[in-house]
Amino acid sequence: MNAYIFPGQGAQFTGMGLDLYENSPLAQELFEQANKILGFNITDIMFEGTPEALKETKVTQPAIFLHSVILAKTLGESFKPDMVAGHSLGEFSALVANGALNFEAGLKLVSQRALAMQKACELQPSTMAAVLGLDDAIVEKVCAATEGIVVAANYNCPGQLVISGEVDAINRACEAMKVAGAKRALVLPVGGAFHSPLMEPAREELAAAIQNTTFSKPNCPIYQNVTANAVIDENVIKANLISQLTAPVRWTQSVQQMIADGATLFTEVGPGNVLQGLVKKIDREAQTASATL
Repeated sequence: MNAYIFPGQGAQFTGMGLDLYENSPLAQELFEQANKILGFNITDIMFEGTPEALKETKVTQPAIFLHSVILAKTLGESFKPDMVAGHSLGEFSALVANGALNFEAGLKLVSQRALAMQKACELQPSTMAAVLGLDDAIVEKVCAATEGIVVAANYNCPGQLVISGEVDAINRACEAMKVAGAKRALVLPVGGAFHSPLMEPAREELAAAIQNTTFSKPNCPIYQNVTANAVIDENVIKANLISQLTAPVRWTQSVQQMIADGATLFTEVGPGNVLQGLVKKIDREAQTASATL
């Protein structure tokens, strides 16, 4: 069975999507439509902008979404997913790819999500850190024992977990992780504590937007970050999408469940190949590929 997977924030690069724009009339049409929906020329930043300009949250999230979704749409008849999943932001790309959301609705939600997250980040100094070489259970235990808000946020693959929370709490937790035997515990250059309770203001804002958006029955199941299980019910998809901002990304568990349900090939749709690397670390036997025009 074919599983299509969609990357999240951090996969952006200058020049992303330019090959699609130049080689596909459909892609060109969709990129121009996106410029109108967003109210600014995101294509200028994607194709020619500096890495700093691309790092702006209001740009990064729509840019990665557009690269992934437009690539999926240019694949035409060859794009036949049996299941889909996306890492954090990538979940929105996956929902457009499997027909649960249309292009315009998906882009508007991603743009609103980016702005809401940016606002939440400005309310309180917060950050994230990568913890390498520790069992998930030990990371969770250290987080629970650390003073302040700090939680497990991204279960990326065995031995690689990202924690999220208040700056001081993250620093304390990183030291405790090293004492507990972590190979590395390093603070990441991110704008805030994504997938933690500190994103509650963004969750509330996004909840209203999601409730007011029409979702359709998807063409195939999506394995959502919050539950790591196959979902096809639109109302459940909406509820999970709202919970996602303050809940952890269960990527390890999602990939394991997809394999258990029959996934034999994981094709990454969008910029970079980070997810393929994670899939290989979760299951060395899994077959991976990059989608190409």
